Amino acid sequence: MLHVYNSLTRTKEPFTPVEQGRVRMYVCGMTVYDFCHLGHARMLVSFDVVQRWLRASGYEVTYVRNITDIDDKIIRRAVETNKRLDEVTSFYIDAMHADERALGVESPDAEPRATQHVGDMLEIIHALQQKGLAYQSEDGDVNYAVRQFPDYGKLSGKSLDDLRAGERVAVAAGKRDPLDFVLWKSAKADEPPESKWESAYGLGRPGWHIECSAMSKALLGLPLDIHGGGPDLKFPHHENEIAQTEGAYGGQLAKVWMHCGPLMVDSDKMSKSLGNFRSIRDTIAVAETVQANSPQYEVNRREAEMLRFFIVRNHYRSMQNYAPDNLRDAQQALDRLYQALHNVPPTPVQIQWEHPQAQAFRAAMDDDFNTAGAVAVLFDLAGQVNRTGDAQAAGLLKALGGVLGLLQHDPAAYLQSPSRYVVGASAKHALSVEEVQALVDERIAAKQARDFKRADEIRAQLRAVGVELEDKPGGVTQWRRA
Repeated sequence: MLHVYNSLTRTKEPFTPVEQGRVRMYVCGMTVYDFCHLGHARMLVSFDVVQRWLRASGYEVTYVRNITDIDDKIIRRAVETNKRLDEVTSFYIDAMHADERALGVESPDAEPRATQHVGDMLEIIHALQQKGLAYQSEDGDVNYAVRQFPDYGKLSGKSLDDLRAGERVAVAAGKRDPLDFVLWKSAKADEPPESKWESAYGLGRPGWHIECSAMSKALLGLPLDIHGGGPDLKFPHHENEIAQTEGAYGGQLAKVWMHCGPLMVDSDKMSKSLGNFRSIRDTIAVAETVQANSPQYEVNRREAEMLRFFIVRNHYRSMQNYAPDNLRDAQQALDRLYQALHNVPPTPVQIQWEHPQAQAFRAAMDDDFNTAGAVAVLFDLAGQVNRTGDAQAAGLLKALGGVLGLLQHDPAAYLQSPSRYVVGASAKHALSVEEVQALVDERIAAKQARDFKRADEIRAQLRAVGVELEDKPGGVTQWRRA
């Protein structure tokens, strides 16, 4: 049976959806004002694996991941670039989708945009005001009265007194308490006209937190089976969502709350101020194809799958450190799995879950989506394939890898692709496939002519640029990038 760690109860629990056989999952998505970074990659891949495993387990899944397309940062970017809000958001939504495709992230069943649900947000705000949980201040903003909601802090474990003691931000004009947060922002004269909506509270726009309360209820109903997001959203965003939804409608917003762990860069939190900010495209694109004015780019498939593998090989709740040595290790490890499939072409198989290794894979995934344990099963299978040459085992390796979104490329094409994350090799200066094949053909001809000196020279020449050769029976030579 599947067990999932619930951030709300801080325990690992048997997973029992509200409706038997059906899972309704909502994950907080991107604010689309810039390119997606590596922290986004971890969130995207982690919850992609979650929905894949739920489906593989026989659940009917409705997966919703929202897009924030109205926000202070979006407005600022639009003003700076002299563009309409929808021009800015459409560009970065296209860029986000390019990153998702590159990482093998399947599209959610629904991808609502905040601007499509302003009416739903106003409905919740009205309900909160009717219950004394919201008030309009003199500056026109509508705020949530945090101290009127007794359960505030139950997700993050923060008490109101602790939060008040740590408050260092000046109280906004009109707020009754520094802990209160905005539900509806009164329009500013210098803001773009497309960022303003008519409402009973005057011209304005929604605050950030209210959008997810509105969209999750509108598309999935209450309670949700799973609500997820990145580690930085637990407080205040998810805490505020609970206060809004449960304050307005009673009951429970979500049965299970899931949060992936933080992704560090060289052991520090990723930050532009620290100079360690890395976008997804910077990490996996063919460098010369990345253009600041284009959302599309050419993907280095080997590097892209390496990044997905780098994320998947760790448990989703663990802290993960993005560092050159860790990426090179991930590249070498993934290469070993592909090498097994290259050595023994797999026979297509349907996963038989009573098979011992499939059982071990299932046991790992049913233990709070323990992908680290599932990946260990893949390496066990790869070892068996290399020892026995069993094409059925190779087929199971590929099929189980597919459950994690891995090992679906042609092994030869994968292994012959350049990678920046291989020790001693450079993708930028690597020989092309055609150049390598020409040298391989020349070496085969030299061997046939018994010019073994030249054959050895070519092997050494290729090894120097990160290409390894393997001679097979019948005069066939396979090659791969080390």
